[in-house]
Amino acid sequence: MKDSVIIVSGGLDSITLLYDKASTIALAISFDYGQNHGAKELPFAEYHCHKLGIPHITIPLSFMHQYFKSSLLDGAAAIPEGHYEEENMKSTVVPFRNGIMLAIATGIAESHELKRVYIANHGGDHVIYPDCRPEFISAMNGATEAGTFVNVRVEAPYTNITKADIVRRGAALGIDYSKTWSCYKGSDVHCGKCGTCVERKEAFADAGVNDPTVYEE
Repeated sequence: MKDSVIIVSGGLDSITLLYDKASTIALAISFDYGQNHGAKELPFAEYHCHKLGIPHITIPLSFMHQYFKSSLLDGAAAIPEGHYEEENMKSTVVPFRNGIMLAIATGIAESHELKRVYIANHGGDHVIYPDCRPEFISAMNGATEAGTFVNVRVEAPYTNITKADIVRRGAALGIDYSKTWSCYKGSDVHCGKCGTCVERKEAFADAGVNDPTVYEE
């Protein structure tokens, strides 16, 4: 039964969840908030939704680029290099991004009498992103259930697993990961040095799955 909405970026995690839950998804939503890599990742979201026959929309959130402070909104040169566990990677946080997106997706879900909103945060995100942590997902779920007539649920099935686990799941589903985007710099190919690139490399290596990504280095 198609009773859910999914937030899909075009990245590895959300594309895996898209395939994982495809039989239940009535609508996929992407957001263009002025992210450095939007021109690279958003077309992949559209590509996979079209491939699966899932309706897809992209909602512009230009106010975030105008008013929010994050290196993810300030161009490739502003993106630090290194692992997510390093302090400098906190500059890539877009304040309360997932809260804003979940609120919009919930409103759309209720407007279409859909019961669930999927989001693909995972265990590795918890280090620096407060709006990816289990307590955040639990709190948002409480708010969406209480604040809608149809008691919309936020479901984040990857919250307590690793990115390597996600890669294994995607490989089993036959996903072409060359048609996903992670790099925060948004150049022609993945830089291989920013936090998301480092995490992507590690995930494929830990999962024992061939990494089809083209990196600059």
